[in-house]
Amino acid sequence: MRRQVSRGNTSNMTAKLIDGKAIAAEMQQDIAAKIKQLQGSYSVTPGLAVVIIGEDPASQVYVRNKRNACEAIGIRSRGYDLPDSTTQAELLSLIEELNNDDEIDGILVQFPVPQHIETETVIEAIRPDKDVDGFHPYNLGRLAVRMPALRSCTPYGVMKLLESTGEKFYGREALVVGASNHVGRPMALELLLAGCTISICHRFTHNLKEWVNRSEIVVVAAGKPGLVKGEWIKPGATVIDIGINRTDNGLLTGDVDFDTARERAAWITPVPGGVGPMTVATLMLNTLEAAISRRNISL
Repeated sequence: MRRQVSRGNTSNMTAKLIDGKAIAAEMQQDIAAKIKQLQGSYSVTPGLAVVIIGEDPASQVYVRNKRNACEAIGIRSRGYDLPDSTTQAELLSLIEELNNDDEIDGILVQFPVPQHIETETVIEAIRPDKDVDGFHPYNLGRLAVRMPALRSCTPYGVMKLLESTGEKFYGREALVVGASNHVGRPMALELLLAGCTISICHRFTHNLKEWVNRSEIVVVAAGKPGLVKGEWIKPGATVIDIGINRTDNGLLTGDVDFDTARERAAWITPVPGGVGPMTVATLMLNTLEAAISRRNISL
């Protein structure tokens, strides 16, 4: 899926868009073909359990997209739609059942969960070899020591987007804006694994502009619309905008001032249509890989 593309002239440029929808569709076609091979050769269909607690509208959309993707590529999806009143003990009991269910290769609990449920307790309850979100400390630790197993979906998807440009990784200065456990930190580890020189900025960072201005790869995952100004972008940089925010008029926007950034960058992701589809695609890939790994199968 690697595309060899020239960066071209970095003066007076308009950045090329990194089309997450197209790359995700290509990935899902490849995953679907491997699932057919898995079914034909081993009579195995990967199984994904998707658990959602409550009726948060955004979470409902994300879960629907994940279930639709499973249906499209041949993954058996089992849904658990639980009420807000679900206790932590009840949720942990369900996770334990799924941990021991041989038909289930991946367990996904849609976050956020209600406040009376501890997120980290839920994450650590999921067996690492079924942690297809890639959030378990075991899987993050594997990535940290350069032995990746199941990888955090959004950072993994970002790496697929970066690979699609044909740009090199080794020696490039990369900046991650945002230091969350599920996106920012594993994103930095992914870039480090690929050979970049890494910096991480967060809410305590002074003079974010200077950090952005020196960086050749900028990945922003802060959840603050327009946080990174377009004029801060180094000419010729690659910009990945993970943020997705809804404005007062109902439009979706990222964390980067897209229009101005596009005039300076070589490559940039749109919002929507950039990172979002890749998160779903890498979830499907993780589920396939979990099914293969758990059975010691080689495709």
